Amino acid sequence: MSIQSQNPPLSAISFPDEQLPERMGIQITEIGKDRVVGTMPVAGNRQPFGLLHGGASGVLVETLASVAAAQHTLPERFPVGLELACTHHGSATEGLVTGVATPLHVGRSTSTFEVVLTDGRGKRICTGRLTCMHLDNRPGPRVRPEA
Repeated sequence: MSIQSQNPPLSAISFPDEQLPERMGIQITEIGKDRVVGTMPVAGNRQPFGLLHGGASGVLVETLASVAAAQHTLPERFPVGLELACTHHGSATEGLVTGVATPLHVGRSTSTFEVVLTDGRGKRICTGRLTCMHLDNRPGPRVRPEA
């Protein structure tokens, strides 16, 4: 996921082919500090019994909440997931699932977002929560300056 600045236009958010949100068909449809909305198809994200996989719901929750956290932290701090919780209330077997992420707490060092997933009829199928820690530096391998 590439987010260049706070409150970027939708075109600034990209999921390269090898990244999980791209593989799962996640699309961000609305972005702002108070709300991030996205969709994910059920097709291709089902468990063996034909229902939307609970792990797929978790990926959508974490993706939307991470994008939401970035609206509050970048470029000064970098958000990383600290705790993810999902309660599954129902199932989806077809169509698109829509997720809406809203902030519950935004502080200097942590933030927590609630994400409500609904099916194509607007029925709540999952409530997720992601808490992010805000790091001073982007995680990952450090690039050494060339000598």
